[in-house]
This record gives sequence, C-alpha cells and structure tokens, in this order.
Amino acid sequence: MAGPYARPSWVLVLACASALTACDGGSGASQPPHSLSAPPPSATPPTAAPSTASPAKDSPAGERLVLRWRETGGIAGKGGPGTLPDFSLYSTGRAVTASPQPQGRPMEYRLKPAALQRLLAEARAAGLGRSHTSGSDQVTDAFVLEFTMGQARTRIIQPEAQSDPAVRFRKRLDPQGWSRADQAAPARPYSPAQVAVLAGESTAGGKVKTWPLAPLGQGPQVAGGICTLAAGSKVPAVRPDVAWRSQGKTYSVHVRPLLPGESACRDIG
Repeated sequence: MAGPYARPSWVLVLACASALTACDGGSGASQPPHSLSAPPPSATPPTAAPSTASPAKDSPAGERLVLRWRETGGIAGKGGPGTLPDFSLYSTGRAVTASPQPQGRPMEYRLKPAALQRLLAEARAAGLGRSHTSGSDQVTDAFVLEFTMGQARTRIIQPEAQSDPAVRFRKRLDPQGWSRADQAAPARPYSPAQVAVLAGESTAGGKVKTWPLAPLGQGPQVAGGICTLAAGSKVPAVRPDVAWRSQGKTYSVHVRPLLPGESACRDIG
C-alpha cells in the first residue's frame, strides 16, 4: 500500500495486552544485567545541553533529552521518516525505546539518578561528548548508527566494520540489560497523551474504513506525511493493509507517539 513513506519500520497499534510480557519493547538480548555501580576511571558526568523542543504536557518540568541513538539505512531502509529513535534518554532518568517488532509498543524505563549519571559518564568516555564521523559515506545501503548527546553528533557508517568505542557502548543502552538495582521503577509500555498521525494519499485497493478523528488532509507536511495530532487513547488501531477515508479521499496512516519534549508536528520533523 502506498503511504507517506516507502518503507516504514514499524506501525504502532494502540492496543496491548495488560501483561508486560506481551508488550516487550526491548531488543531480546540474553546478556546478564549490566550494573551501573562502578563508573569508568577518571570519567566525570557530563552536563547535557537543553533540548530545543517544546515541552510536552505529560513531561515533568525541566525534563530534557540527554542521550539518543538510532540506526538508519540498509537495503530495507530502516529508520525511515516518522519512526521513533531506537533509544532516548532524559534528564529525569526516563528512557524510551522503540519496539523491534513491526506492531510492537515502545517501552518506558526509569533509571535512578546515580545510575543515570554513571551511564552518561560512560557515554562521554566512549567519545560521544564530541561530534565525529567514522566510516565512509561512499558505501551504498550501509547502516548508519547515529548518537546525539547534548550538542554533539556522532555518525558511524557500517558500525559492524568500525572499531569506534561508541559501537561497543551501544550495548550499554539496552535497558533489558540494566540491573534492577539501578532502576527506579519497573518497565512499562510507553503511553503518551498525544500521538502524531501521519497520512499519505493512497490509491491501493483493499479494506477501507472511515477515519473517526480530525480530517487527515489538513496539516503540515512532516516526516513524509500530512501530520495531525490526536489523543493517544482515541486513535483507532492502524494496520498496513487498511486504508482510511477522510473527506472523500483515501489515505494510508502511520501513528508516531510523541516523545517527552515533543508537543507539535514540527518536533518530529
């Protein structure tokens, strides 16, 4: 089905079983839990620059993004427009991860303050406190690992072929490997108050339903689609094989949760 972008990496379904095991948003790693009890030698916790995004209504005052990574590229076009970053960490200790499953829910974790500072110190020791690029841009369809830490931007092209310490450090950003002693609360599905609905006109056949919310064609062009905002609890479940009719036109729809610090369509652009 045609859509606002060619190869979406996942579509959010706003329905989930009540058990956390049915909403597993982690990477499925089988490694033993990592302890954050011992900071790396001579590492000092960095101070991340404030995010420029508008604060979301469900974000605590002063909460800001401190560390993020996402992987894009590859033959299948991973991490296309309108997808969540793989991992986002905030100054409150909150972390939000995208699900590796096409219809999975993102998950939310909470680190204790001391564990958060130790993890950020490890990130700086891995070189993420300074902007740099590893690898060649000349490789076609290569995966690109991208980190954001304050004002620093790191790009690692073909991470599997690079010796950059940041590649190894990425494993530390798998919350399923975090020690329970370092977590302030159990993991839970991430449920934002608002989501961005990204729509693109479609001519494909198949099942068509009537869109029950604000018109899909009235909004800014953002992240490969026409963007409108809606309450997360009111958005119907969307699937790749179902189109939606709104004001006489047919659209494919992708739902992207707003992350902490995001409150408008422009924030996901």
